[in-house]
Amino acid sequence: MRILGKGKTAKAIKEVYQNAILCDDNDKEIYDINSDELTVVSPGIPPHNYLVKNTKNKISDCDLFLQDDMFTIWISGTNGKTTTTSMLYRLLKNDGFGCGGNIGTPLAQIKNEKKLILEVSSFTLHYTSKVKPNIYILLPISEDHLYWHGTFQEYENSKLKPITMMDKDDIAIVPLKYKGIKTKAKMYYYENTQDIAKQFNIDLAKVCFKEPFLQDAVLALVAEKLYKQKVSYDVVNSFIQDPHKLEEFQDKDGNIWVDDSKATNIDATLQALKTYKDKRINLILGGDDKGVDLKPLFIALQQYDVEIFAIGTNTEKLNDLSIQYNIVCKKYYKLEKVVESIIQNSKFKIQNSIVLLSPAASSLDQYSSYKHRGDKFKEFILEC
Repeated sequence: MRILGKGKTAKAIKEVYQNAILCDDNDKEIYDINSDELTVVSPGIPPHNYLVKNTKNKISDCDLFLQDDMFTIWISGTNGKTTTTSMLYRLLKNDGFGCGGNIGTPLAQIKNEKKLILEVSSFTLHYTSKVKPNIYILLPISEDHLYWHGTFQEYENSKLKPITMMDKDDIAIVPLKYKGIKTKAKMYYYENTQDIAKQFNIDLAKVCFKEPFLQDAVLALVAEKLYKQKVSYDVVNSFIQDPHKLEEFQDKDGNIWVDDSKATNIDATLQALKTYKDKRINLILGGDDKGVDLKPLFIALQQYDVEIFAIGTNTEKLNDLSIQYNIVCKKYYKLEKVVESIIQNSKFKIQNSIVLLSPAASSLDQYSSYKHRGDKFKEFILEC
């Protein structure tokens, strides 16, 4: 067996299949493109990669490890899938479920569990063709990862793929826009959080989260109810959100800053803006947007009291769009320069003002991860 990739997923598989061969772009000269050998493709490698294009017998780690006697719940979507997965695991871990996938624990490390909650990325779904979930929770899909998929349609198709493979005893919870998709599964469609809560008789007044986490919590409760006909409000309410997602904190003067570094796409930033719609927003945008069309974001920004502070490799692009849509934008390129300027110019003197780092872009142009970017954001503030 061969494994394409040498990252976390590939290394975890290698620990199980010690005779497997790890390959990446550095191995082109020795890679046998005519081989029929089973090849597991790591999710980080795009389909237009030379080795992927020249491999015949491709599978995902889901295809490799998931068995018919397992009960699996898959969670996907553009934003909120990690939170929903974590919430659902909190609700079902005492029922014998393991948890992993894109959330951080490779499937290879939990393969012996008979019940699994998996966060599945569009990358993994693209390469998965042999297995399907028993319950599939799909959060809303918006434009993302176009550098990998090529088009939004291909990205969307990957997210919808499990539904087309499901059987009559399986259940899928899917946004209303996909009503009519061909499947044997029992389908539930939702327009918004209130809609899906009503369908499953979930009392929103008993859920302590605000949007966008409210939707995550409700979908986790829906999955719990489907599995064991129970809704555990107290358990889901005890969930504590991970850092870097709408994480509010104060500086030494009591000013409010918001670390939403995990907002690496437009939809996540739009959700953040809705949360602070009644405030004066000093919005830090920018990074590696991977060629995504940012116009929908700027159209939405026109309805907010907002000033943009542009950072990262797409600074000039953000500035051009700001001019086009008549939004105030200042070019800083570097995150630390923004923090320094905001503090020196007393932006918080404007009543009801916050600073929101919600970049709508990847951090990899300047940082190792969104976590690194968020940590440095806080560090810069504490240093000023």
